[in-house]
Amino acid sequence: MDFIHNEYLRIVVSSVIIYLFIIAAIRLFGKKELAQLSVIDLVFILLISNAVQNAMVLGNNSLIGGIIAAGTLFILNYLLKYLQYRFPKFSKTLQGDAIMLVYKGKILESHLRIAKITHDELMEAIREHGVGEVSEVDLAILEVDGNISVLSHEFNKKSSRRRKSHKILSKQN
Repeated sequence: MDFIHNEYLRIVVSSVIIYLFIIAAIRLFGKKELAQLSVIDLVFILLISNAVQNAMVLGNNSLIGGIIAAGTLFILNYLLKYLQYRFPKFSKTLQGDAIMLVYKGKILESHLRIAKITHDELMEAIREHGVGEVSEVDLAILEVDGNISVLSHEFNKKSSRRRKSHKILSKQN
């Protein structure tokens, strides 16, 4: 970055490069890191943030240098969120697709491997949704944000009742 002579402009450029690198790395290594943090994942994220801090501010530990780096990250984050909203294809490229993990009570083993999710992690997510057995799951999906959504037989029954109630209320009005 010798071509950039202004120290603060170099901080902006470095911050943008590091931000984009971290997004690409998280996208490459999987969605799980985003929503299902284990102790290992948390330590990893803390160490990564510490490792790239000096690269962003280029040794400038001043208050202004930190504010410029943080401001750059906020602006870049806002711009990427706006682009995701405005251009769905860009969002899909950046975040990827949801991955179906369970369909009609059957675990899709190849999809678990793609998502790098263990059976224990899947079962934990299923139990968190109040379902005891995989056979009771109609659909479990690893969402683009890293969360696992679970729809079960019990959910369908509840949903059906709500729909009927809604129809009754609609007829009364």
